[in-house]
Amino acid sequence: MIEERHWREECGVVGVAGVSGAAELTSMALHALQHRGQESAGITVSDGHLIHTHKAMGLVTKVFKEDVLKTMPGSYAIGHVRYSTSGSSNLINAQPIQVANHRGAVSLAHNGNLVNAPELRRAMEQDGSIFSTTSDSEVILHLMARSKAELAEDALLEVLPEVRGAYSLVVITGSKVIAARDPLGFRPLCLGRFKDRYVVASESCAFDIIGARYLRDVEPGELVVLGDGELVSRRVAPPERERRCVFEHVYFSRPDSHVFGTSVERVRRRSGEILGDEAPVEADLVTAVPDSSNTAALGFARATGLPFEMALIRNHYIGRTFISPAQQVRDMSVRIKFNPVREVVAGKRIVMVDDSIVRGTTMRKLVKLMRQAGAAEVHLRIASPPVTNPCYYGIDTPVRKELIASSHEVEEIAAYLRVESLHYLSLEGLLQATGEAERYCTACFSGQYPVPFETDMDKAVFDRHARGAELILKPRSGDESARES
Repeated sequence: MIEERHWREECGVVGVAGVSGAAELTSMALHALQHRGQESAGITVSDGHLIHTHKAMGLVTKVFKEDVLKTMPGSYAIGHVRYSTSGSSNLINAQPIQVANHRGAVSLAHNGNLVNAPELRRAMEQDGSIFSTTSDSEVILHLMARSKAELAEDALLEVLPEVRGAYSLVVITGSKVIAARDPLGFRPLCLGRFKDRYVVASESCAFDIIGARYLRDVEPGELVVLGDGELVSRRVAPPERERRCVFEHVYFSRPDSHVFGTSVERVRRRSGEILGDEAPVEADLVTAVPDSSNTAALGFARATGLPFEMALIRNHYIGRTFISPAQQVRDMSVRIKFNPVREVVAGKRIVMVDDSIVRGTTMRKLVKLMRQAGAAEVHLRIASPPVTNPCYYGIDTPVRKELIASSHEVEEIAAYLRVESLHYLSLEGLLQATGEAERYCTACFSGQYPVPFETDMDKAVFDRHARGAELILKPRSGDESARES
């Protein structure tokens, strides 16, 4: 498969309560969230009595064709698009996850990562629990099954304080949809109004496509129960100092969305403007590495007075493309996705704006493409600080040693990329662009993790689990920690 230029975009969730044709609305909303996960898609629908789940590997349009949606009647639904941030990449880990317990059928879809999932899972397995997936999301369902609470929402209120990490989740049971967000608010979750009913989604762009209206975010530590036009708000935990993922604004969310109550477009444009103030350069034009960098590049152009040009075109229709080693064509993976506009580039001093650099290998190939198209100079500007640490809260980032900025200075990275200059947006500049600096998690830049692991062993197990390793957890003699194989 062609090389990934960035991290994978975690997951997206949707919930629709009390609306006829809920599955169709949910599939449309998931289509708007497809950028958050292109590995699998799933919907659980309820007619108030029976719950039915359909999920498969692939894009929403492939999984939910008209003939499938016709078999999913009901007024309540939840949906999920996924990349495997925790658990291996196969159908068994696709969501929503539907189970049966003493309350009846229940289904859950989750965006985020639970840092204590391995230890919780280990304890439950030693107590006799049998897991059917390698996803950390299933841990929540097992905890719910153990609760004696009569209602699903009461069970969630009881067990969610036991999990640590990031969760924005939706649950369906009978004639209600339940949505909850972790007390630190790592991942976004929006609440909207569709006619006289309620809907929830990871981003507000999911409301636009179905004609719903954004109301507010589900608050950190809040649980909302959505019924037939009714909403009940309850507290999972007391409010804490928020730690919103700042990368939602840098890369993950669509620019037409509101996440964390803020316009993504506004934050990205402001990031580009601040970057232009921090690192101007003598050049002929500014261009973006499409698509997530387009708005930041416009902001950079505005701040510096340089013209913005579409000098790099992205192919949006590549799907999953495989390249035979027998082709022996260098840079083929990048050429399939991007192509420079020679007439714009030739003889010009180019400023390329991108949102981040991961390993640096793909950016080096992009720079080479610009050189081959005739660029006289290539200057690189990055609309976020150097990424030096992996994320453990719902993003599929490489391990630390694979992040180029974790072991190289900016000058060394510039030499490797073969650019005339390289500048990153300062952390202060990025937080200034958000307008609420004190409310964001910056662990991937700073290494300061707001929710730490209990032990180094838990972190090591989590690292392997999140990268798709199959786990066999056994107790060490005289020790409650685990061994993995």
